[in-house]
Amino acid sequence: MKEIAILIPAYNEELTIQKVIKDFKKQLPDAKIYVYNNNSIDKTEELSKAEGAIVKNEIRQGKGNVVRRMFKEIDADIYVMVDADDTYPAESVKELIQPILEEKADMVNGNRLINGTYFQENKRQFHYFGNKLVSFLISKIYNRKVNDIMTGYRAFNYEFVKGMPILSQNFEIETEITLHCLDKNYRLVEIPIEYRDRLDGSISKLNTFKDGISVIKTIFDIYKNYKPMSFFGIIATIFLMVGIIFGILPIYEFVTIHYITRIPMTVLTALCVIISVVLYAIGIILDVIIKLNKQNYELFMKNIKR
Repeated sequence: MKEIAILIPAYNEELTIQKVIKDFKKQLPDAKIYVYNNNSIDKTEELSKAEGAIVKNEIRQGKGNVVRRMFKEIDADIYVMVDADDTYPAESVKELIQPILEEKADMVNGNRLINGTYFQENKRQFHYFGNKLVSFLISKIYNRKVNDIMTGYRAFNYEFVKGMPILSQNFEIETEITLHCLDKNYRLVEIPIEYRDRLDGSISKLNTFKDGISVIKTIFDIYKNYKPMSFFGIIATIFLMVGIIFGILPIYEFVTIHYITRIPMTVLTALCVIISVVLYAIGIILDVIIKLNKQNYELFMKNIKR
């Protein structure tokens, strides 16, 4: 029988944590439920223990820090990660883990967007727009359709969890997990789920603008680190085009009168072309390094078997 671990990051969720634990116990009575309390100042820890969950305390603030510790400490065949705010239905968990049980997926996303419930229930419409924007950008970068990048309801197999290097500290962890899945060519499946908004009195820990900027920065950094040829190639092309535009008149002068009067423009042209060549070279070198790293990662993953 497969060992299933329910992972619940929690920060000041006393209004909902008991219901979340009860709901998942009802759906998966044999699963182990772990609540990682992240410096809560309410009764989250006590209520979680009262419901029989295994409670651990993570003093480094931020969801990324919590998930890093979860992935490092817990061994299981299947992992289900869900937020503690009772916005995700435990009733969907069996459907969520089924592709992993059938070995058809390494990660399964609970997709809140496809059936429209996130748009209807979520009162922070900028979050919906941000999610759609990030999903669009990442889908274009990796040429793979992903609908809900930032869902907090996911299932993983053992190999994915133990092979996941986590650098994020806060809510950009969701984006980092999805990017890792796509970059390392893991099998990703999305399952439609119903989404419900938070209870009255339950406050979201997500700061729309601050965490939104962090997510965009994560995409920028990972695009630079994982797709360097495209990243530096785009910048190099811009410099090359600028150099060509500024070089038209000096080149015309040299061809017609064999003399150049626009010295500053000529220097700017040469500078832009040199920068462009250097950036192309950087992109090529980093692209080779990335490919070697991917080969090493594949060899490393051969040793990660439960």
